[in-house]
Amino acid sequence: MDLLHFFNGEVPLQTILLSLIVVITIFVVFKLLHSIFYAQSRTKLDLPPGPPKLPILGNLHQLGNQPHISLHQLSNKFGPIFHLRLGEIPTVVISSAKVAKEAFKNHDISLSGRPQLYPAKYIFYNCTDIAFAPYGPYWRHVRKICILELLNTKRVQSFSLVREEEVAKLVGHIAEGHPGTINLTKKLGHFANDVVRRAAFGRCFSEEGEDDGEEFHEMLAESQVLLGGFSVGDYFPSMEWIHTLTGMKGKLVRLSRRFDRFFDRMIEEHMNNTRVGLDHKDLIDVLLDIQQNGSLDMPLTMDNIKAIIMNMFGAGTDSTFVALDWGMTELLLNPKVMQKAQMEVRRVVGERRAVLDSDLTQLHYLKAVLKEILRLHPPVPLSVPRESMEDITIDGYKIPAKTRFFINVWAMARDPDTWESPEAFKPERFVDSSIDFRGQDFEFIPFGAGRRMCPAITFGTATIELALAQLLHSFDWELPPGVTAQNLDLSEVFGITMRRSSDLVVLAKPHFP
Repeated sequence: MDLLHFFNGEVPLQTILLSLIVVITIFVVFKLLHSIFYAQSRTKLDLPPGPPKLPILGNLHQLGNQPHISLHQLSNKFGPIFHLRLGEIPTVVISSAKVAKEAFKNHDISLSGRPQLYPAKYIFYNCTDIAFAPYGPYWRHVRKICILELLNTKRVQSFSLVREEEVAKLVGHIAEGHPGTINLTKKLGHFANDVVRRAAFGRCFSEEGEDDGEEFHEMLAESQVLLGGFSVGDYFPSMEWIHTLTGMKGKLVRLSRRFDRFFDRMIEEHMNNTRVGLDHKDLIDVLLDIQQNGSLDMPLTMDNIKAIIMNMFGAGTDSTFVALDWGMTELLLNPKVMQKAQMEVRRVVGERRAVLDSDLTQLHYLKAVLKEILRLHPPVPLSVPRESMEDITIDGYKIPAKTRFFINVWAMARDPDTWESPEAFKPERFVDSSIDFRGQDFEFIPFGAGRRMCPAITFGTATIELALAQLLHSFDWELPPGVTAQNLDLSEVFGITMRRSSDLVVLAKPHFP
């Protein structure tokens, strides 16, 4: 029987089905034997405790629809560091600031590895971005570019006019909906997209009536779904081939080609200098300059540039949007906090309609509000997984190389041993407090810690602070008639980021006539 006859349909259907059953049976038996052998071999190691494991699946069945909560419940039973096997992948989960501090202080380099997740290979150009690139010379090279060239303080300040203009447009779009209700979630999503688009591409599609804008928005949304969804190959590497049968590979290939064509158009515009009216360099300009004048030992390819820009969109757009959406939700649920923050903004800004970047340094309570938003609703509740590159010892347990690590950021920020009334929204806890979110205070690391923490903290927080201050300055906010704090849907959708499952619909009364 040759492949030609097989694919021409000359082989009877019964023979094909029987062959598939035999192959699947052999595979299942092999995996079962492997699981038994694996369990016996692991008992010889001094691993952290953990729940019992099923054959083949391991502990996959215990993750549920909201893994950060499921893993938090397991940590309550097995401790701040525990061991799982997710399919074929040995996994350790850390859920306390004390253990996280030991891990990052003593083993930061050893824990800087990154597993090659199946969707990321397609979406981020074979994982040549910053977030998913394996630890090594290339990753250190692009991280250095991001910190020194793309996201330094001077570069972030150069985009202040972009932020102020996009915030003004957001205010205008919201005001158009008065006196009716508005879908604030959708408007915040478009705002976050537009800020990053202008920073990356030098222009905003949504104001130009171009099809590119809606196309890119759809592609970005699809990429987040695929990245945040369940991928068999990420937990059963030996079964990665199944994505060809399920159609996931086809979806990823088509999506990556659409992104590629889109980025090609944007890069061609920059290289041909067809854009007009720009008085500063955007991120593509900077990357093209580096490609032309940078290191000859490790030059950036066009695919590298596309991967880095794609990373900026995925991280920058979603973290900004999630923080603002949850932030406005919490302020509506806590009107006294909103009133206090609003009074501060209006006192500092006065009768001037526009909040400026320069005003933000005086908004001390607003900064406390932002910290409390990020504490209760970290954009990435369960850290992007790391992979140990050598055998290490944490909290007395010996953990072998090639173990996947998750840091439960969400659980650490709600630890009652660290935080008083951890479920309450109380920005006052950060007033006159030195605790910050820049990776040194391990009880509060919404952007991660160590070498692989998010490099875009300054850019993201500047955008969030300005938008939040302007929304409080320009409008008085209420929930629609019939909607109360008690019946507002606060459920979450777990993915790469933690969005609300339903849109926030509100009443916004303009403060200025």
